[in-house]
Amino acid sequence: MRKKEHQSVFYEFTSISELAQSDRQLIEQAKDAALKAYAPYSEYQVGCAVLMENGESFHGSNQENAAFPEGLCAERVAVSYAKTQYPESAIQKITITAIKKGNIADNPPIPCGGCLQVLLENEHRNGKQIKILLYGSKKILMARGVRQFLPLGFEQEMP
Repeated sequence: MRKKEHQSVFYEFTSISELAQSDRQLIEQAKDAALKAYAPYSEYQVGCAVLMENGESFHGSNQENAAFPEGLCAERVAVSYAKTQYPESAIQKITITAIKKGNIADNPPIPCGGCLQVLLENEHRNGKQIKILLYGSKKILMARGVRQFLPLGFEQEMP
């Protein structure tokens, strides 16, 4: 038997002013997307913005459905739309935020396992890690690559 350990590395920021201008702009796009969410059941509006390597950006929001779990997460909406428009362009960066009771959630939303697997597939598809920014009003988390969240995801290791 061998023991294997996986270590995740996250960077935590307390203010959006600590981020690069391009990151701040993408977070604003995610906030705008969250306002368009359809979340009558959870009342948790999630917004996502994706920046492609070619400079194009796309947005998505969660779309709930009474026939749970047939709704869609914001991340999958945004990523699917982006890759439909530009299948050969890699996803460079993704930002995610949430609104609860009319305000940005204190803590940043963490993508579900299904969304993480979709993001991991895109890392494999394009051979590049995705920078992930999770925005909350009290803290912002940043990770370089999906494996920080999902070390044992499906597929093989990236070269």
